[in-house]
Amino acid sequence: MKLQSPQFQALFTPGLRSVAELFEKKKYELRIAGGAVRDLLSGMTPEDIDFATTATPAEMKEMFTAAGVRLINNKGEKHGTITARLHEQNFEITTLRIDVVTDGRHAEVEFTTDWQKDAERRDLTVNSMFLGLDGMLYDFFNGYEDLKNKKIRFVGKASERIQEDYLRILRYFRFYGRIAENPDDHESSTLQAIQENAKGLAGISGERIWVELKKILLGNHVSHLVRLMYELDLAQYIGLPLDGNLEEFDRVTKNIHTLCPKPMTVLTSLFKVKDDVTNLDLRLKISKEEKNLGLFLVKHRQDLTKALGPEPLRPYQDFIMDSREANTNAKICELLKYQGEEHLLRELQQWTVPSFPVSGHDLRKMGVSSGKEIGTALQQLREEWKKSGYHMDKEELLSCLKKL
Repeated sequence: MKLQSPQFQALFTPGLRSVAELFEKKKYELRIAGGAVRDLLSGMTPEDIDFATTATPAEMKEMFTAAGVRLINNKGEKHGTITARLHEQNFEITTLRIDVVTDGRHAEVEFTTDWQKDAERRDLTVNSMFLGLDGMLYDFFNGYEDLKNKKIRFVGKASERIQEDYLRILRYFRFYGRIAENPDDHESSTLQAIQENAKGLAGISGERIWVELKKILLGNHVSHLVRLMYELDLAQYIGLPLDGNLEEFDRVTKNIHTLCPKPMTVLTSLFKVKDDVTNLDLRLKISKEEKNLGLFLVKHRQDLTKALGPEPLRPYQDFIMDSREANTNAKICELLKYQGEEHLLRELQQWTVPSFPVSGHDLRKMGVSSGKEIGTALQQLREEWKKSGYHMDKEELLSCLKKL
């Protein structure tokens, strides 16, 4: 088939036209590869576009240098990737490769001009397609068929693909949550291969696991997929608690799906105690902000709840006003998402944190001179201000001081 969609046509910027011209002149083949092809076939505009070519890195460098094209970031060169910058746009172009040696984490590669051999080393059928710049689709493993049928399958034998890089287990879950229509539409042989190779995840770095896990947590079917991780014995290798609270996870993921939560907010519903957050951090090296959010939610998810009566948001507002920390407001928003309080969340997002209207300077003008007395008076006035729902202005507070 030939693709000629508006999203595909929109890719042809002056930069891409110039790149295509250079490759054509030298008779090197150039095609769009991987995820961008999947997105274009799904009618989406790809965020990133990777290109694949029959030209070697040395040939590309020579060609670009002769044409006066700037090359940037040569870190990917040993893996065959050259990044060229034309018309204010970066083009990441990788030579077709064969994996010579794999150890479950990294691969040693050899360059090839065989497009099918390169497709063979990719993880999932939906990620193994190429698209010519004329719109022609090159699909060696029925990836387009799988995409239309919303099926997620490994290229070739699942166990072989997984053993090349055990992180592919989590990539399977991520793309399942992104593409599959029904929660439980897996091939039993795929699940068996995942279970048999689960232990391989122990050798994958925490940072790589966390990148995939965060995407799974924000995708579809998350409740089903996390339950499946436990059934297939993955949890212990990726930092999740062995006795994760799956009932709470089900409840929270139902509440939270439409509220744009942070991945940590979703994940915390699995945790029973703060040690679960600490253990996750030890394995995955999450950021300080993520760790603090997890600890905050475990601590306050049950005791900090809405008030009965006309001001349900008040306990959250009081907590923010009493807090000495800078980002308490953001944490309270995540707590409201966790609790499924959509209406209160909207209310809080529209609320501006008020400034206490009285200063020590105002009290000095009224004749309060000692520092200790000023401190005590400010504290008392703050309590009055709080009782008023933060509505009392400076004059009301100062007249209140005379009564006190």
